[in-house]
Amino acid sequence: MKILITGGAGFIGTHLSRHLLALGHDLTILDNFLPQVHAGETYLAADIAPHVRLIQGDVADVDALRTALAGAQCIVHLAAETGTGQSMYEVARYERTNVAGTALLYDTLAKTPTHAVERIVVASSRSIYGEGAYLCHNDGVVYPLSRSNQAKRSGHFDPLCPLCGGACVTAPTPESAPFQPSSFYGLTKQVQEQTVLLFGQVLHIPSFALRYQNVYGPGQSLQNPYTGILAIFSNLARTGRPIHVFEDGMESRDFVYIDDVIQATTTCAVGDVVGCHSVNVGSGERTSVLDVAQGVNAFYGNQSTVQTTGAFRDGDIRHGMADLTRAQSLLGYNPQWKFRDGLRLFLQWANESEPSVGGYEQSLAEMRQRGLLHGRA
Repeated sequence: MKILITGGAGFIGTHLSRHLLALGHDLTILDNFLPQVHAGETYLAADIAPHVRLIQGDVADVDALRTALAGAQCIVHLAAETGTGQSMYEVARYERTNVAGTALLYDTLAKTPTHAVERIVVASSRSIYGEGAYLCHNDGVVYPLSRSNQAKRSGHFDPLCPLCGGACVTAPTPESAPFQPSSFYGLTKQVQEQTVLLFGQVLHIPSFALRYQNVYGPGQSLQNPYTGILAIFSNLARTGRPIHVFEDGMESRDFVYIDDVIQATTTCAVGDVVGCHSVNVGSGERTSVLDVAQGVNAFYGNQSTVQTTGAFRDGDIRHGMADLTRAQSLLGYNPQWKFRDGLRLFLQWANESEPSVGGYEQSLAEMRQRGLLHGRA
């Protein structure tokens, strides 16, 4: 197939490109090489560059988008601004790329009746759920709203049941969960996803919104301080700086290894699944942030101290774990990677580059200045 990957020079896009090229597909990559992600580099990986058509441009630029779409049979739409915290003060920037860029894609398709597009896959996010699913002893499965700052300041970090106000415990979140994003990033991904699925129905194009959990692995940006605690912790641990963990450290995430993400994405892009679907893509397990910090520190010889601070950020969720029932039945998706194994490969890869912590410290200062970071981080 002739496949267009927007944001194809990024972490997921690079891995996907390698895999699709190995399968014999013809690729076009559209990417603006955002300095925050690419650290000033404006080129593709050497093993990919000779085999793809590269268009350096913005997904919100109509001329670049039209050029990239020419002849495409499948679109994998990865281009997005991705920092949860940053989205709370770079609002127009996130709207332009994530919402307006996606709208422009469909505006172009709608005005080009001779287009060849047969399938569309968009990188959605678990952030659209907000806190996601919890289990209450009295009320069963519930979906708490965002936690209050007052409760977090008092050291009460776990959500309460929205019906009875009692304690509840986290549960795997299914695709049927309500949309309750707690950050502007999450809201833009919700709109982006719904746009793709709506126009998939209208234009009769099989379309898939893949709700990625916390994707990690070799090749992710170590310089971008707004995404990926693994990159942040590895940079701190390699320099022996203290690793300060937000809240009480028991907050947890579903870390999904890049190879599993590529498996699910490829099935949607070049497989024979039809219809328009939202699908969770995760590992099916969750890991506390404190365990992550301690594991990273141990790998690098315990040079750092690991400390929970009680500090918290607006927009952060408490727990996250995907219900993979739909992914398994619809895509035959079966994650192969355990976190401990993927983490080891990531840290071995990260150790080959120079650590950088300045960007992370700057991001904390920006959030504190804007009143989005509370307590001493």
